[in-house]
Amino acid sequence: MKLLTSRPGPCTIPGMNFSLKVRTLAALAFLLLCATIAPSRSSSSGPDEGKSAAGSEAVKRPPIVGVAHIGLNTDNMDAARNFYTGMLGFQEPFSLDKPGGGGLLLTYFKVNDHQFVEVFPELKEPKQDRLNHIAFETTDAEQLRAYLASKGVTVPEKLEPMLDGNRGFEIHDPDGHLVEFVQLLPGSLHSQDFGKHLPDTRISNRIIHVGVTVKDRAVADRFYRDILGFKDIWHGGMKDDRVDWVDMRVPEGTDWLEYMLNVKNPDVRLLGVMHHMALGVPSVKAGYEIVQKRGFAGEPPKIGRDGKWQLNLYDPNQTRVELMEPKPVQTPCCSPILE
Repeated sequence: MKLLTSRPGPCTIPGMNFSLKVRTLAALAFLLLCATIAPSRSSSSGPDEGKSAAGSEAVKRPPIVGVAHIGLNTDNMDAARNFYTGMLGFQEPFSLDKPGGGGLLLTYFKVNDHQFVEVFPELKEPKQDRLNHIAFETTDAEQLRAYLASKGVTVPEKLEPMLDGNRGFEIHDPDGHLVEFVQLLPGSLHSQDFGKHLPDTRISNRIIHVGVTVKDRAVADRFYRDILGFKDIWHGGMKDDRVDWVDMRVPEGTDWLEYMLNVKNPDVRLLGVMHHMALGVPSVKAGYEIVQKRGFAGEPPKIGRDGKWQLNLYDPNQTRVELMEPKPVQTPCCSPILE
């Protein structure tokens, strides 16, 4: 900006050969004049100019209360139904077709009123990832969208209507996993089914965590911990001197996301082990007896490195479903489990 020009402007004082007192008064008048002119120039800027980082950061994150669902791809919907209904005992309360009559989009297996396993007939080739997406429930999807935008996260410009009647949106985490945030609304397929399709045949009534591969823990932490508010409640590994798993609890609930670290070039089988869900059960032994009666012939339960009883099952497309007791019966390796 030029402060002096060839022609006197609104902030130029001509005739500076005054006495010191006059020059002082003139200088004060000059400053007052500039102060009154400055706001009018600022107001002539575009509407988005002048928004400070502090102003955008003032958006408050709404609660994230738990795991909403895990979405999985299959190439055999009948086999998926036999596993999630026949083996695990979950009912299939509703499904959605693709808009425009393109066939089945997905179907829902109900764990409880707020948690589902969503299965998509989208497995097109043998090496394709079975994981479609993971989802967390929030109390205010629009506010969460605005909050993430204020933190520099790429989000949709606006919320579009969801086919199931809820409100939500999808983003990608630092590892490229599709992550959905959903707010259950009155009148949605989920809300209309509250209290229904909850049979005693269910092997579990809670998804306690979902697991995804993570290449860089520090990068994932900046997203899940620093921005979303997830909390580190336990970490451990195959050996005491390494970290292979990190449990990150949702900020306003008890469910958690499990980082699966140190995974190098996984084949389909290993990826199915890593991209998994855990179902909470009061007794893994009792759960084992139930699934045996339903045809399970896999390995028996064992105590994991976190000190908890667990039983690994696999769906027809090799995604691991872990039955897990909530409390350790042995001292966990590597770090204490925080409440």
